[in-house]
Formats: sequence, C-alpha cells, structure tokens
Amino acid sequence: MANEKYDYDAIVVGSGISGGWAAKELTEKGLRVLMLERGRNIEHVKDYINAWKEPWDFPHRGRRTRKMIEDHPVLRRDYPLNEATSGMWANEQDNPYTEIKRFDWYRGYHVGGRSLLWGRHSYRWAPMDFEANAKEGIAIDWPIRYKDLAPWYDYVERFAGIAGSFEGLDEVLPDGQFLPPVPLNVVERDVAARIRQAFGGTRHLINSRVANITEHRPEQGRAACQYRDKCWQGCPYGAYFSTQSTTLPAAMKTGRLTLRPFSIVKEVLYDKDRKRARGVEIIDAENGQTYQYTAHIVFLNASTFNSTWLLMNSATDVWEGGLGSSSGELGHNVMDHHFRCGAGGRVDGYLDSYVFGRRPAGFYVPRFRNVGGDKRNYLRGFGYQGGAGRGRGLSEVVAELSVGPELKGALSEPGNWSIGMGAFGEMLPYHDNTISLDPVRKDKWGLPILAMDVSIRENELAMREDMKADGVEMLEAAGVKNARAYDSGYAPGQGIHEMGTARMGRDPKTSVLNAHNQVWDALNVYVTDGACMTSSGCVNPSLTYMAMTARAADHAVRELKARNL
Repeated sequence: MANEKYDYDAIVVGSGISGGWAAKELTEKGLRVLMLERGRNIEHVKDYINAWKEPWDFPHRGRRTRKMIEDHPVLRRDYPLNEATSGMWANEQDNPYTEIKRFDWYRGYHVGGRSLLWGRHSYRWAPMDFEANAKEGIAIDWPIRYKDLAPWYDYVERFAGIAGSFEGLDEVLPDGQFLPPVPLNVVERDVAARIRQAFGGTRHLINSRVANITEHRPEQGRAACQYRDKCWQGCPYGAYFSTQSTTLPAAMKTGRLTLRPFSIVKEVLYDKDRKRARGVEIIDAENGQTYQYTAHIVFLNASTFNSTWLLMNSATDVWEGGLGSSSGELGHNVMDHHFRCGAGGRVDGYLDSYVFGRRPAGFYVPRFRNVGGDKRNYLRGFGYQGGAGRGRGLSEVVAELSVGPELKGALSEPGNWSIGMGAFGEMLPYHDNTISLDPVRKDKWGLPILAMDVSIRENELAMREDMKADGVEMLEAAGVKNARAYDSGYAPGQGIHEMGTARMGRDPKTSVLNAHNQVWDALNVYVTDGACMTSSGCVNPSLTYMAMTARAADHAVRELKARNL
C-alpha cells in the first residue's frame, strides 16, 4: 500500500445523481470534501463528443456494431447499447458479475454516472408509498413519512429544475415546485380529456414531469431545453439535470471540493474502538496503487449495488457479512420497476396538425389501481409513460415495396397519428431477492464480484395483466383505433431502477440504515442512493434520492458540529 494519507471533512463515494447532491450540500455547508469516482472524468460540454451529431454522422447510423455486441454481453440485451452512447457504459470485461438468475445491470462508470444517461422523469412519492409496507404487513415499515421528505422535495426541485403541471392529485402524485411543463400535443390533449370524461375523473393523463428546464437559468449557466431529443448524447446547453450541468459546478464554486476520478473504493476503514468509519481505501485504476483517505463523514453514493458491495467488503474482521450486516438484511430485498408492457393504437384525423421540435418527454398517467375503493388481486400499482406522434411505417409508404419518386414523395409526408403508453409497476421487497459476494470470481483488480439472485413473483405477474388491459381500455375509451396490448418480456434490472439491499428502518435488528440514512453500525456512514429504499413505489426514483441526500447531508453537518460523529 502506498503510504500517502489525506484528510478531509467528508468523503463522497460516487459522482452520479445522489453523489453530486452530496458533494454540493456538504461543500456549501463549509466542509472540505473529496469525491471519488471509479471511472474516467467527463467534463461538461467539452467531452460530449456526440452532442452535435445527427444519425447520418455516425459510421453505422447510430446502430450497434458487432464489436460492441461482443464487448457488452449484458448491455446488448436492450436499447442502451448504440453508437451514440458508446463508451458511456461500464466495461463489462473488466467489471463482470454472476447471474444466478438473469439480471440486466446497466452501469455508467464515469464522472456523472447515470445522471448523464437517465430518462429524467421526476416524480414525488405520495404519502401512501411510505405507509404501504406497514398497512399491508410487507417487509418493514419506512422510518419516515412524506411530511419528512416534502420540504426536501421542494428544495431539490427548485435547484434541479423540474418541468411539470399542477394537477391536485396529492393522494397518488403530489405536486411540486415546477417550471412550465413540456406541452402535450393536440392528440394527447384530446385523449386526456376523453379519458377524464370516460372514467369520471378517476384516471388522468398529464404532462410528464421531467428534469429538463423550460426557462433559462443563467445563474447556473444553463439554457432552456432546445427540444433536440439528444439528452443521452450530453447536453451542451445544460438543459437537463446532471452532475456535470448542475451540482458539480455548485460544489466546485465553493473551492472546497476535490474530485478524484479513476478511484476504485475497495473498503470503508472502520475504527472498532470508536465504532465509526475513519475513511476509505482505494485502488488507483490507472497505476494499481492503493491509497487511504480519512474523513469525519463518509457518504456512499456509488449506485445501489456498488454501495452495498462496498459495505459487504468492509470491516469483515468485525462482521463476516461486512459493515452494516448485523441485521442480516444487507444485500437483501432487491427491487426494480417491471415494465416493457402496455398498449398502443392508431389515431384517426388531426392531419392538419403536426408537432414542433423533438420533445424530451410526452405524457404520464398516474397510478389508479389499489387507490381508494379500488382493490385488485395484487398489491400496489403502476403508472404509464407515453406519447403520441406522426410517422410512417414501411407498409404505409411502400404499398408494393416500390422505389423511386413515389417512395421519396411518400416519405416526405408526415403520416398518420399513433399513440402508445408503457407501464412501470412496483416490485415488492422480497427478502430472498439478493445480491452477494461471489466466493470465487474476481474482477480486473482482484476484488470479489457480485452475484445476482433476483426474480419477480406472482404479485408482479398479476399486475402485468392489468398494465396491458387497462392501457387498451383507456385508449379505446378515448377513441383510439386498433388499440392493442403488448408485453415485450421483462428481466429484473431492465428498468435501470435497482433499489434496496441496505434498507432504512426503525430497528437495527431489521434494517441497515436509520431514519437519517446512517448505517446503524457506523453512524458517520450515510447511504443515500437507491440502496436505502425500503420499498420501490411505482414512479421513477431519482427525485427521491436527491431529496434523501439533501436531507441526510443537512443532518450530517448538524451532527458533526454537535460532535456526535
């Protein structure tokens, strides 16, 4: 081990959505912070090498190549593998994992992490989401309620910039601090009105709530969304929330942040006498040397599974299962959002209307199942994301598969309208859905890799039937023609919303973290990424991670000043 030692007030492991927030909050509160990222640095604007490219600028028109398919045996299973985002996903050869059961783990190992790659849908949890476990006797109760997180939702929404509409649906989808919404198009507006009328106001089609700013924010160096729909290629306008565009500049502005890429954190250093962490040990990914950094506070934001892996690999001389394992829950209760099913159909008319630009999002249908008096043969519920547009399929433009002027003329016309919606459903926290350290296999740096043993159950399978049927029912009620359900099949992980494995709770005997995201076994270690989740809800989780992180950072600084850490 290299003998260098470096001291900070706080260490943040990971630079994605929650890690960026931790760095911002801790530095702005006066702490000297070291942010450690296992992958390369990506600088805002300068390193968005594909930001200005159109499909014809890519050698293979944006599609995946044979080499990409060979190098990414997991990523190739779904849509994220393409030329536009090549190099933005983890190297699967260097970072393998074991699938006891199939699990699609899509990782971004670079500064900013998946904050550069996320879908940006940003919804608050409702009060019922924090209460459902206790009411239904599932897993354990959340140690917090909506009221505890509501002011922090306000706080992060104002800074991140969330475009949305005020709907008054607080039972299922509370309103927030919104910028003007990304507008619905003419078909979506009419379908929304017909659904509201057909179902007596019990179902709603509303504007998506997305972390794309719709007003300029010069104080942040961000311009409003340009409707380019190239978010995954990096936004040189800074229009969508990412670590690079939003939280990292704020943290750097304080002069108290040190960013260290190529830093693979291998363990949290634990002081047995004080029962506190004293820092971390890393492997430099470029030179292979190990270094130790010390701090009063450690925030783990390496992404759900990597944060839990780090706990499992720490203090094993005290706990066989690692730091935070005393409850027996570390690595358990893996969750995701199951999706890839829904409905779509054709919309007649509206041929005198078209769309403007390429919006970053369309519409959202909030949860309506198992709400109020509605009771289903499964627990929890789902929401839909979708959109309407005009386009031409091959059968529309080439009646006899002809070529020449007729084909070119047909392709210059916008085609008919269609609409589609895909459902995202809640996955229950099953104790035997687990990740663990593989006892045999190692990664490129000789570190143990994770083994995944996760599956959906009868509850999710029953829910998927409604996810399809309800989509068709709503579209038909809105006058959509040839409405059909689809189910493309789902494997855990495909939602890229992995959650759980270091859950929050009220009792150290049944949870890994307390109500402030502190590890029960080392109170100066905070975990505020998806690992902390006690249940999964049915909405995209990133906004909740942001609020959790800001709340935990505030608590950490207050506790540090009170000399409790």
